[in-house]
Amino acid sequence: MAETRKLVVRNAVIVTCDREETVIDDGAMVVEGRDIVWVGASADLPDDMAAGADREIDATGRILMPGLINMHAHCGDSLFRGLVEDLPLEEWLQTVWKAEAAILGNPDDCRLGTALGFAELLLGGVTTVMDMFWHADQSFAAAQEIGIRLASGAIFFDPPGMDGFGPEHRREQAEALFDRHGDDDEMFVGTMPHGTYTVAPKGIHEALDLARERGGFFCTHAAETRAEQETIRKQYASSVIGHLSAMGALSPRTVLAHCVHVDCDEMELLARTGTHVVHNPMSNLKLASGIAPVPEMLMRGVSLCLGTDGPISGNDMDMWLAMRLAATLHKGVREDATAMPVGEVLQMATINGARALAAESWLGSITPGKRADFILLDITGPHAAPIFDPINHVVFAAGRGDVRDVFVSGRQVVRDRQLLTMDVDELVAGVRALQPRIRAALEDGA
Repeated sequence: MAETRKLVVRNAVIVTCDREETVIDDGAMVVEGRDIVWVGASADLPDDMAAGADREIDATGRILMPGLINMHAHCGDSLFRGLVEDLPLEEWLQTVWKAEAAILGNPDDCRLGTALGFAELLLGGVTTVMDMFWHADQSFAAAQEIGIRLASGAIFFDPPGMDGFGPEHRREQAEALFDRHGDDDEMFVGTMPHGTYTVAPKGIHEALDLARERGGFFCTHAAETRAEQETIRKQYASSVIGHLSAMGALSPRTVLAHCVHVDCDEMELLARTGTHVVHNPMSNLKLASGIAPVPEMLMRGVSLCLGTDGPISGNDMDMWLAMRLAATLHKGVREDATAMPVGEVLQMATINGARALAAESWLGSITPGKRADFILLDITGPHAAPIFDPINHVVFAAGRGDVRDVFVSGRQVVRDRQLLTMDVDELVAGVRALQPRIRAALEDGA
């Protein structure tokens, strides 16, 4: 993924997304190969650091910031965008799974949808995504081709899966992914049980044990709806978070998507164990799942990241919308303008995701020694004048249409809003060609 080149960027407004929320009004950055080697004011850039550059970028009128980290997505569901609407999660899932089961037995179709989702993310300034989907081997292949940084793993699922495999194949598939990609220092491999209501304790333990043996992450949906909580209480006489805790599943290598319905004791438990939670505001609103108690989790020290969920539960994967919702929704619900500090929201979309991936030392901020995963935002438009606080602008005013250039490990993958690594028109045409078959499959299964 990396290119052995020296790149100098000058005259940018640099929003570093470091823990001190550093902003450099007229900044410069030097990249060698895949790493950032110098960051500071343009006037302070040493001549010897700039010497020998293969390329220089004048970033006047641009914000330079780390690529966004989307910590929860189902990119392959790009194939089913807008297919299932106006249903709560449980009914919605049953309908979605019918469509997936009819199409996703074919790994090529799965890869097509996933590649389209990756293209959408890169063009929107996302450089890393944690993606849960069938045929994860196809996801890694697509990620390597298109140039996005991927965290993924085999799904554990007790019923027959939408990929055509049963639960007896899940550990074998998960081990194969670790074998193929576990040593790739540009990707992340883990295990991904769908949820405690679709995976019995045996499968959860298998996934946990394998993740620990191979040094990977563990990710699952958790406490997304009240109905899910009721199901788990009936089966195990415990809440979802309590059930996961009893199985030893809460830890700094665990990522839980949603956590909409959690109480004070559960929040304290999540904080105490260092478990990471992914807030998905658009999906939770659209599926009427509820509103996660994000300010309360932050107050207790829970590690919080941000995600979009899939393009059928939110209809797109717009991390800028996710940021804006996270920054405003909780203020309105609580009638408290201080509920979500803007810097905290931006960190949820960047460096907190890196921490959840155990990669904060080399990812998630514009800092020397970290990977050169960065984006350039256009700030010449009318909605960007004036800018008194660049962090506020990024969270409250910027959008994916402002993303001009995207780099992953020093390699440019988007230039002037054009994806360089894959033909987007071809991807779109391929997905549209599948549309009649998808619709027919859903109607036949109705």
